[in-house]
Amino acid sequence: MRSVYLSPKASRARLREAENARNNRREIVKAYSTGQISRRDLIRWGVITAGGLLLPINGLSPFASSVYADGIPTGAPPSPLFGVQPFTQPMPRFDVLPRNAVATLNPAPTREANTTQQPVPPELGGGFGPIEGRPPGPIWAHQLFDQFPPRVAIDVTQEGAKTNNVYNPGVPSSLNSGINASSSFPCRFHPNLPNQRPDKLWTFMGTLPPKLMIGRYAEPILFRHHNRLSADVTNNGGFGRHTITTHEHNGHHGAENDGFTGAYFFPGEFYDYHYPILLAGLRSINTAATDPRAGSPNDAGGITNVPGDWRETMSTHWFHDHMFSFTAQNVYKGMAGMFNIYSALDRGNEAINDGVNLRLPSGTAKSFGNLDYDVNLMLADKAWDQNGQLFFDIFNFDGFLGDAMTVNLAYKPFFQVERRKYRFRILNGAVSRFFKLTLSDGSPFFQIANDGNLLPNPVLLTETDEMGIAERYDIVIDFSRYAVGQKVWMVNLTEHEDGRGPKQDLTLNEALAGQSSDPCVGKFLEFDIVRDPAQPDVSQVPAVLIPNPDLTNVPVAAERVFEFNRGAGQTTNDPVTTFFGPWGIATDGGETLAADFGRISAGPRFGTREIWTLKNGGGGWDHPIHIHFEEGQILARDGSAANVPAAERGRKDVYRLHPGGTVTITMQFRDFGGMFMEHCHNTVHEDNAMLLRWEIDDSGPPFLRPLPTPIPRPQGVTFEDPTEILPTAFR
Repeated sequence: MRSVYLSPKASRARLREAENARNNRREIVKAYSTGQISRRDLIRWGVITAGGLLLPINGLSPFASSVYADGIPTGAPPSPLFGVQPFTQPMPRFDVLPRNAVATLNPAPTREANTTQQPVPPELGGGFGPIEGRPPGPIWAHQLFDQFPPRVAIDVTQEGAKTNNVYNPGVPSSLNSGINASSSFPCRFHPNLPNQRPDKLWTFMGTLPPKLMIGRYAEPILFRHHNRLSADVTNNGGFGRHTITTHEHNGHHGAENDGFTGAYFFPGEFYDYHYPILLAGLRSINTAATDPRAGSPNDAGGITNVPGDWRETMSTHWFHDHMFSFTAQNVYKGMAGMFNIYSALDRGNEAINDGVNLRLPSGTAKSFGNLDYDVNLMLADKAWDQNGQLFFDIFNFDGFLGDAMTVNLAYKPFFQVERRKYRFRILNGAVSRFFKLTLSDGSPFFQIANDGNLLPNPVLLTETDEMGIAERYDIVIDFSRYAVGQKVWMVNLTEHEDGRGPKQDLTLNEALAGQSSDPCVGKFLEFDIVRDPAQPDVSQVPAVLIPNPDLTNVPVAAERVFEFNRGAGQTTNDPVTTFFGPWGIATDGGETLAADFGRISAGPRFGTREIWTLKNGGGGWDHPIHIHFEEGQILARDGSAANVPAAERGRKDVYRLHPGGTVTITMQFRDFGGMFMEHCHNTVHEDNAMLLRWEIDDSGPPFLRPLPTPIPRPQGVTFEDPTEILPTAFR
């Protein structure tokens, strides 16, 4: 095993050698990222292996033998800190996206894609193409659009880095560690680090902090996403692709709004995503909307009832780019935000005591969605080059690790808290890194949610499980046990040597000792206890949260097995949908296949329940597996229900596959149809090419069986027949 980064104590000669190697391969990285050369070219030239590893060529590879210490890998040079010390900047709250009237959108949203023509930039081939990049026609029309028309518009852009002059944290500066929101907010990871260039950092609105979307049940959102990145594909700072598609991570809506990896759109276009925010089972459970637990907070502090199963209520989502074979690079560049969903149960107002509201830490000023004591945290490791610009190396297909910890894209910040309970919605927003979280004094806290879902019961912990990429852990910390003036830190215990997965979990004492070779182990977020709360803390952590849906009377229609392996083959050669990579998935005992978004690997029938077994093919790798659209329940780990920890006994959308292990889950397929995905959320594995397509296409017109594959082009999306249908897909 080898460390990804050199120690800062390495000799100047060794550091200079590693930086020269990085500079020498920079043009190859950029040419690969923009499609000027292919992976097959790199194999043919002897630059990488068939398995995707950069060969140890001296002067090119960071792992070539050093001329200064023979046989010792040089590693990559550490990210320069320019004298910055940890915990010297406040952690910014997320930037809340404006919720506008739908009438403010011009043109108005339409059920089918808007194919009004506009000129296409010459860099994209010229001519004319549609203003909306959503595939046209009835198959990609918004499902249930007429029954649940949008009531809120959220209008966003994708742009290169620029200063934020309209920052809205949703709370006063006293609850945002003293940050003055009226001051400009530059695009940098610390006030004393360089501003990021517009070709290096691509974010929603082009600004920091990361964005937060606010939604509630019974209030459908029209999320209009404008692609304002450069039409020149080479204007990417060396990595990232200017074609994008936004995945609302595990939203319960039609595939046309899911951010399908092959439904990407181009600079100059927009894409309208319709998020109806509905409870699953709305056609079969509580159809008359009589149960107040299935509801939405209204502006008067009451409940608006909705149809569906209240046990399917969701709370903490996120949204991110899902561009085919470029998800890791684009998410790493900043294409990620969070989404809080409020409900009758999870009101976001801790004072309302109506027997339904769980009264979780939040605040009391507004009828719903108070953020005072409800805090979003996005954890992500980053790296930057010697100029302080964001750096990503696409040549390690095991996974990419940064050497600088950020929270809400701020390097090792502090956060001021009051002596009371806080809810933290924590997202692992890294591309390959796992985290195991604890507090520096070892004191306990409650985990109340895993992924987008509140657990059946809170779990009292002193440290979390290893948190996989894209997982969300909602935890409650009670700071009333500390005195004003005290400090406590959030600590990462999981040590990596490379992107294959965690090397080991350290004890708290080991992590605090600072002896790990992994620079992201140890303290990364400081909590400063600054005052007593002005109002009494009336929030609760109830003993019962949200029980799992009862599936007793839902028969199992089919069982499937998906094995996640290295050494994938490819049986198709479509120039757009096919990707050749070292990673792949075997379905129902078949061949391990690399990704092709035109291939159909599974086709569960509408209105049914299935059992899926996810299997890790071995090799020491860790795979956090995400299945789009439907949440599932874990029935067993390694064949036994007893192996499922308490924090995984609720509904989930990311399933951690330990090396050599299996996870058996059950899922239902209801309410919507279309093509969805299943993939490893180590996004480097996903992009190279551990991803498959599955679909629900028998829910009635306008769907066909099988569905045609969209082929995006700036001049308009076309369709082609699936490249391949696996023998066991439709059964």
